[in-house]
Amino acid sequence: MRIPRTFGQYVAVESPVHALDAKTKMGLVAAFMFMLFTVERFSGLAVGSGLVIAAIAIARVPWRLALRGIKAVAVILVFTLVAHAVRWNPATDTLLRIGPLAIDAEGLKTGLFFAVRIVLLVVGTSLLTLTTTPVQLTDGLERLMRPLSRFGFPAGDVAMMLTVALRFIPTTAEEADKIIVAQMARGARFDEGSPLRRARAYIPVLIPLFVNLFRRAEELAVAMESRCYHGGPGRTRLNPARMKATDWAVLCCGAALSAALAVLW
Repeated sequence: MRIPRTFGQYVAVESPVHALDAKTKMGLVAAFMFMLFTVERFSGLAVGSGLVIAAIAIARVPWRLALRGIKAVAVILVFTLVAHAVRWNPATDTLLRIGPLAIDAEGLKTGLFFAVRIVLLVVGTSLLTLTTTPVQLTDGLERLMRPLSRFGFPAGDVAMMLTVALRFIPTTAEEADKIIVAQMARGARFDEGSPLRRARAYIPVLIPLFVNLFRRAEELAVAMESRCYHGGPGRTRLNPARMKATDWAVLCCGAALSAALAVLW
């Protein structure tokens, strides 16, 4: 099994989740997101957590890789907790008070609820890219948007752009890490000084990062042109993807379960 170094890259293993059609997995992700944003109690999030754990186990994806996306949203999680838990001169009972600021129990509970929702959203949706190749994602997106082609919508081009963007997210993160390490080896410090000074310290990182991104984009465009790639009508596929009876059964069961959870919780 080849384990990618960065978050979001495809993990090449054999599992029932990998065998599902890309459109089926997209439908399951959409149903899961609908369930997450509909439930209003921790019991519903607990059931959603069980579903995510079961999906990771069935997909045979390494746990450290499936949970790596949490690090990327750590700042959002902290902000969510602070925004809901901290109150200015609250009139109710508080858990902790420091001057005019205090931590409200009800606000902390609400912040934890939304933080857990964000974690489940990140981990659950990351399974789509971890178990689906870029080619399968492109094909699935194009087929889902194909009805819009009747109105002149370039479904093939848009699907390819979205897939390339998804594919370059982990590549960009890895490139940024390399540049930061190189800058630190030359004496740059990113953890000292005021927030403004820390932000300015990343300017030498952003410039070469964007240069490398433009270079990669140009190389990708040249590679696609040299292979005579063109989207739209007439484009053929080596292995056309078709939803089987298993895909329909899994999609219907997943949608029904998400709807039931949304209603019950």
